[in-house]
Amino acid sequence: MRRRLVAAAALVLLSACSASPQDPGAPEPSRSPAAESAFVYAQNLDVISDWDPASSYSNEIIAFQNVYETLTHWNPFTKKSTPRLATSWRSTPDGRTWTFTLREGATFHTGRPVDAAAVKASIERTMKTRAGASYIWDAVSSIRAEDPSTVTFALKYAVPLDLIASSGYAAYVYDTQAAPDLRSWLGKGRDAGSGPYTVAAWSPGQEEELTLKAYPRYWGGWDKPHYSIVKYRVVPDPDRSWRMLARGEVSFVDRLDPRLFARAAVTPGVRTSERDSYQTALMLFNTASGPMKDVRVRRAVQKAVDYRGLLRALRGAGTPASGVVPEGLLGHVPGRPPRQDLAGAARLLTRAGYGPGGRPLRLRLTYAQGDSDQRLLATSLEAVLRPLNVTLDARAMSWNAQWQQGRKRGQDIFVMYWWPDYADGYSWFGNVFRSGNPPVFNLSYLRDRTLDELLEGLPELSVTDKEAAQAAYEQATGRVLDVRAAAALPWVVKYQRAYLGGVQGYDDNPAYPDVVFAYDLRPSG
Repeated sequence: MRRRLVAAAALVLLSACSASPQDPGAPEPSRSPAAESAFVYAQNLDVISDWDPASSYSNEIIAFQNVYETLTHWNPFTKKSTPRLATSWRSTPDGRTWTFTLREGATFHTGRPVDAAAVKASIERTMKTRAGASYIWDAVSSIRAEDPSTVTFALKYAVPLDLIASSGYAAYVYDTQAAPDLRSWLGKGRDAGSGPYTVAAWSPGQEEELTLKAYPRYWGGWDKPHYSIVKYRVVPDPDRSWRMLARGEVSFVDRLDPRLFARAAVTPGVRTSERDSYQTALMLFNTASGPMKDVRVRRAVQKAVDYRGLLRALRGAGTPASGVVPEGLLGHVPGRPPRQDLAGAARLLTRAGYGPGGRPLRLRLTYAQGDSDQRLLATSLEAVLRPLNVTLDARAMSWNAQWQQGRKRGQDIFVMYWWPDYADGYSWFGNVFRSGNPPVFNLSYLRDRTLDELLEGLPELSVTDKEAAQAAYEQATGRVLDVRAAAALPWVVKYQRAYLGGVQGYDDNPAYPDVVFAYDLRPSG
């Protein structure tokens, strides 16, 4: 599910360990948080699948956005980039040279300064990995550290670099000098970030998987009330998550089923939040092998999905999808919500030799363990396919196990969520549907030269000619959904959160799905 994806080119779950302290030679902190207080985040999937900020491309975003920082941050209200490690930036009129001015006084958790040389080194290292979302820097031809507080990017073609620099993946600035073998060092549960929190402990496979602690020298300071500890607990059972929240054992639950969310909304001492998102539920069809290699079978499954029934059952936790990219981003195609057509599905299956009166068909579907919405999808699809002489073998799996199996083409239908790397529609096409071998998140295994050529110039078009970019997105959408029938999109997620009433200052940012920026919260009561 990328994640609860969601979005990582290499899996580095190493042997169970606790994090070691950061460099013992780092300077002593000059400030410390005023009080000990813990924010506890409960989610249904493993948090960490890759410790390297260069290749990280999955669930760890929820922790990494509190440990690492990017040059800019995307504001969901202005829909523009705002300062983070960079306080200002400018570009030349042709959009091919960008200069960022860095914040003074920021340091990495290793004690070294966040300066222009460190920005250059970290982004160049990320680019060299060719992993995860490193493609976001493809337009960059060179990076210059003009002086300690100024860094300049020269581009091969125009792109919105201030937006790219706010990406939830592959845009992190980190200390490349933290260790000689940085990837190995990080893989033991260490970090090289500059954010408000640093790693205190990591216990892979355990319920209390990850604990962060305040970094005393954080540039933002600790004068106001803040949480000094952030814990991530893996609780696949939503009923248990709710009970833990009601008892005050956790502070925040990122998703409850509709029944529990309705209960949370009327429970004293609990707050709820609802917000539209950029997160889509995806059913990726195996176009390379098995019975779904036949496009008629893929189209039949597309038509069999009970889209309206699923939305009713989600009771507000989903909105209709239209095209591939959700509303609010360049690339969204309005006016084409999917419809169920069981008669059409039966005709297609019959032509393929299956269907009522034909050969029985068995399909394997995998989805994320502990995700009640995905379980609902599997149950609904199983019911509608049964009269069509199709048996659905639906299997709930931990994200890491599901993803590893998917990379080996071990299923017919892969259910996951997807959201953009930065606030733009290209991420769906460039990562999920563009040809790739070995597969990372292109888990439909689609290989389509026509589509690849169509996508080639999209990042530049999104700056130089938005109308042409939108037209290309519409063509790409038709290619994926109609011509190749590589996927179905049952809904767009509507975020429904529940958290303790004493948590002040929480806000949902759709560009950073499921992330709680713990430093921005204010504990009370």
